[in-house]
Amino acid sequence: MNLYIKRSTARGTVTAPPSKSMAHRHIICAALAGGKSVIRNVDLSQDILATLDCIRALGAKADVSGDCVSVEGVGDSLKNIGHCGNADASDAVMSEAGAAQDFLCRESGSTMRFFMALAMLSGKPSRFFGSETLRSRPFGIYEDICEKCGITFKKNDDHIYVEGRLKAQEYEIAGNVSSQFITGLMFVLPLLAGDSTIRLIPPVESRSYIMLTISALSKAGVKVIEKSDTEYLIPGGQEYKPVDITVEGDYSNAAFLDAFNCIGGDVKVEGLDGTSLQGDRVYKDYFEALKSGAAELDISDCPDLGPVLFAVAAANKGGYFTGTKRLKIKESDRGRVMCEELAAFGIETEQEENSVRIGCGLKAPKGPVHGHNDHRIVMSMALLLSLTGGGLIGAEAVNKSYPGFFKDIKSLGIEVDETWNG
Repeated sequence: MNLYIKRSTARGTVTAPPSKSMAHRHIICAALAGGKSVIRNVDLSQDILATLDCIRALGAKADVSGDCVSVEGVGDSLKNIGHCGNADASDAVMSEAGAAQDFLCRESGSTMRFFMALAMLSGKPSRFFGSETLRSRPFGIYEDICEKCGITFKKNDDHIYVEGRLKAQEYEIAGNVSSQFITGLMFVLPLLAGDSTIRLIPPVESRSYIMLTISALSKAGVKVIEKSDTEYLIPGGQEYKPVDITVEGDYSNAAFLDAFNCIGGDVKVEGLDGTSLQGDRVYKDYFEALKSGAAELDISDCPDLGPVLFAVAAANKGGYFTGTKRLKIKESDRGRVMCEELAAFGIETEQEENSVRIGCGLKAPKGPVHGHNDHRIVMSMALLLSLTGGGLIGAEAVNKSYPGFFKDIKSLGIEVDETWNG
């Protein structure tokens, strides 16, 4: 989808979209519970649809009505899991042994990494399908765990193949890689017969996502004991309980709405929990710093904010960002492509291995800018184009996490021409 955004100012009140991170977690907890759960205020983005497909692959039932998801979990079949993860485990755990179960992950990194661990609960042969970009992301943590546990992990031309069972034991994981691996293990380890420990090797990044996982587990009756900032004890033999829960507002995507206040808009974003554990809450402080001057900001704990922070910096007084190395393993190489697109706006940038410097002095681009099949790049470009006017190619990428984005900004007065063909 290509569109043209006219110079226009955002004013009004808008409700933050639901948290994709928490929706993933609540839906998976519901799938592992016995009985029926209801998860309310769910935005059916492509990533969430992928997770719904994958819980069905596990054997759970999921029905959608509006923004409400009802899940009939597989918890009853897990009650006899007993020795799962031990050498004498039955091949009948969770599903019939034999044919591979297929997990269709679309472009959702969270979905693929969460369900790879869940597949290692049953031991059944499992195939993970997704875009080439998704399959090319790093999976070294799971590859190392699989090698140590005697689990098959193989990358094929169009899918990743996993077969084998996790064991209740101590897991030592680098803390500066994606927290999605840690979350995947936290879903599974409580269901094993013995206790397990996850030890993180400092430095630990994206800790807030780990805390979101622990919070979701707690609401489903599953306990993770935080022994220290780097050690988590996970008692085995636990059961997930069904929930009736409402997904909280999403700070990650709300940042793109609130960012209009940094470029002359007057927008009130409702529906955010001021006590939320979401690490991207920090965007409010970071925006203030960027409006005050060319701030130096560390985004190692909030990499998803990178694109919108770069855009806000470019529209104000510039900025210097550290902790940026993980931007290259997102839906696009976000550091590189943001620098490329900002150049179209006349912004000078400088990128190094773990830092990005953004200049200022925004000018109207001479041609259309591109979304690079990345939802956060698209939303960042839309923000800047509201100042300069211009075309945007590949705007449909917002469907990955925030399908209502353009509808919402139009309600605020941003003029979007969806008939433009480039």
